[in-house]
Amino acid sequence: MGIAGKSIGADCGSVLKQALSGKAFKSCIAARADGALLDLSAPVPAGTEHLEAVDEDSPEGLEILRHSAAHVLARAVRRLFPQAGVSIGPAIEKGFYYDFDVPRPFSPEDFQAIETEMRKCVDEAVPFVRRELPKVEALRFFTDRGDTYKTEIIRDLETDTVSLYDLGGFTDLCRGPHLPHAGFIRAFKLLSVAGAYWRGDEKNKMLSRIYGTAFAREDDLRKHLFRIEEAKRRDHRKLGRELDLFDFHEDVAPGMVFWHPKGMLLRVILEDFLRKEHLKRGYELVQGPQLLRRELWEKSGHYDNYRENMYFTEIEGDIYGIKPMNCLAHMLIYGRKPRSYRELPVRYSEFGVVHRHELSGVLHGLLRVRQFTQDDAHIICRPDQLEDEIIGVITLMRDLFNLFGFSYKLGVATRPEKYIGGIDAWERATAALLKALERLDLPCKIYEGDGAFYGPKIDCRVTDSLDREWQCSTIQCDFTLPERFDLSYTGADGEKHRPVMVHRAILGSLERFIGILVEHSAGAFPVWLAPEQARILTVTERHDEHARSVQQALRAAGIRAETDLRNEKLGYKVRATQVEKIPYMLVTGDKELETGGVNLRLRGGETVGSKTIEEVAALIQAESDAPFKQGGMNYRFS
Repeated sequence: MGIAGKSIGADCGSVLKQALSGKAFKSCIAARADGALLDLSAPVPAGTEHLEAVDEDSPEGLEILRHSAAHVLARAVRRLFPQAGVSIGPAIEKGFYYDFDVPRPFSPEDFQAIETEMRKCVDEAVPFVRRELPKVEALRFFTDRGDTYKTEIIRDLETDTVSLYDLGGFTDLCRGPHLPHAGFIRAFKLLSVAGAYWRGDEKNKMLSRIYGTAFAREDDLRKHLFRIEEAKRRDHRKLGRELDLFDFHEDVAPGMVFWHPKGMLLRVILEDFLRKEHLKRGYELVQGPQLLRRELWEKSGHYDNYRENMYFTEIEGDIYGIKPMNCLAHMLIYGRKPRSYRELPVRYSEFGVVHRHELSGVLHGLLRVRQFTQDDAHIICRPDQLEDEIIGVITLMRDLFNLFGFSYKLGVATRPEKYIGGIDAWERATAALLKALERLDLPCKIYEGDGAFYGPKIDCRVTDSLDREWQCSTIQCDFTLPERFDLSYTGADGEKHRPVMVHRAILGSLERFIGILVEHSAGAFPVWLAPEQARILTVTERHDEHARSVQQALRAAGIRAETDLRNEKLGYKVRATQVEKIPYMLVTGDKELETGGVNLRLRGGETVGSKTIEEVAALIQAESDAPFKQGGMNYRFS
């Protein structure tokens, strides 16, 4: 809700209240003056022209509410555990956390007492009171209280004045803004605990982190807590074991996946589809080695800028790096012979297995691993082809995510502090990415300083069925590595010219994407991707032969079918098939033995009834083909 065009002089909070009087003021928790967020009690800066109310359920309002909830949490902990050291407590996506230095790490059993103390603060509507102190005085204030984490933060601040917020006897170092009082935090819940190194450095002390969430309304909180419980039910590690897809053996191979037959078939179907789709779009399939000499990684800049994420080994006195990415091999393949401008663009695709060092504490099933497969590709093109090639990659990305039912949003990550290449090359690369998005009329967010060390990039974040965001695709524009590897082509003028390289992965890590897809679909994969599309269930042993003949006929029609001939009751077999998320159940009993058909049931529990084998095959094939016809693609696994 905007209140624009008011000229407001420097004054106290009463002027702000007057400017936001009535409904606007009653429903807001903070204000924005010419774009800057302010507490409602703050003086309005002199010369302010535009004043807006920040509502409690707006994105900015929720962030303020959650940050304020973190302060309420810290106050409650300090009242219950007076010796607890307090460090930082920011708002995060969908919640907040606070890190504490305590002799015994917190556990969920502590939550009831902490939440009760937090509720007292909320019920009493304890006000947030801001004050500013010279840096020296603030340092003395926290030193006298023994708050060593706050004093360390203050010493690193390059400012003469710092702001503090008082909350009913608890004082925290904070930039703000905050709620007028704690009474606005009506819907909150503590969720989990974790260990966290101070300032993210494993050399520092491990602190005890409490995670929580807060919303403007109880209904929003209930929906969020339901999604959390649903996410636990859909956890890909749990479903991976239940569906017999994959597993992990952290004692012998931490951060690496053991694919079972069904899971491997799922991967093969996905890779087969992706390869065919790439070939249709003008890509060529290549493959590079797993090991390359250290000198090559030095030449590319990876050794100086990325080696902490790499593994190295020694062979006959030479140091080799195990590849964390595929681009170097692709450049060597391109550079094996002279190139003409007529040959460009060259598009190399590789499902390359890569290894990256991850700390054991961050490994998480398929979502964070040390060995994974990228649906990687590199496009080497002329500068005048760059925008069109970027658009082609975005189009492929769009088609794939629409196929899997993901919504997505895009961001452009710009030059980081640690980079290679010249500023001019970075500016040209960034401009090409932005121009391609502009031509497609796609909005994007700018992530300052988050680019790769060799070039800016477009990042794609998909939203799953539980409204969670995942980073998947990346499109990186690179003028620097072609220079370092002396890649060239002969132009129409007969002169040598430098090409540009686009690094891109659409699904990203196949392991990570499959983990996301398992949770997105709750393991009920689309029929075209399901490793087992149909299962034939027998009532008694005398129906076994008919079941085998049905299986043979379906397999001949290109359908992945299995039989369940166990000496178990039909109801047990049906339930087992539903638990395993098999799309189609084909029951064979005496009637079906006579007619030569089957009784068809679906994984959702619906009974379709008697069908011939030909009708079942046509039905399964039609459902398998439907997503591709809608998306203008054509695919059949064989």
